[in-house]
Amino acid sequence: MSSLVLRAYLQLIKFDFYLARGDFAVLYSKVRERPVRNGFKNRYSIDQICHAMDVACIWYRKEVLCLQRSAAAACLLRYYGVPAQMVIGAQPVPFRAHAWVEVDGRVVNDKPYVPQIYAVLERC
Repeated sequence: MSSLVLRAYLQLIKFDFYLARGDFAVLYSKVRERPVRNGFKNRYSIDQICHAMDVACIWYRKEVLCLQRSAAAACLLRYYGVPAQMVIGAQPVPFRAHAWVEVDGRVVNDKPYVPQIYAVLERC
């Protein structure tokens, strides 16, 4: 399990780099283009992978925001053979944006009612 947390932590570093440079387009393309890897389908459960990401966020050197966490989680899930999608949504009043991860239409790294609060702008 510690290797899974380490892999999650490295994903956070990678996406923090893109956000620090203000390079949303690269972050988006990295998530969108990350293929679902074959061969690891049942090595870890979705819950174990999301838990590892949560632990990595706790130990990360600074606050991890939803876009970084969701991009990293979606790529980590795909690495382990799970067809995850990062979803970006917004609510108009008061304006807020949020990102989360879904697998087969089910929210896996946030509260299950998040899609009811935010209108979906993009899935990748």
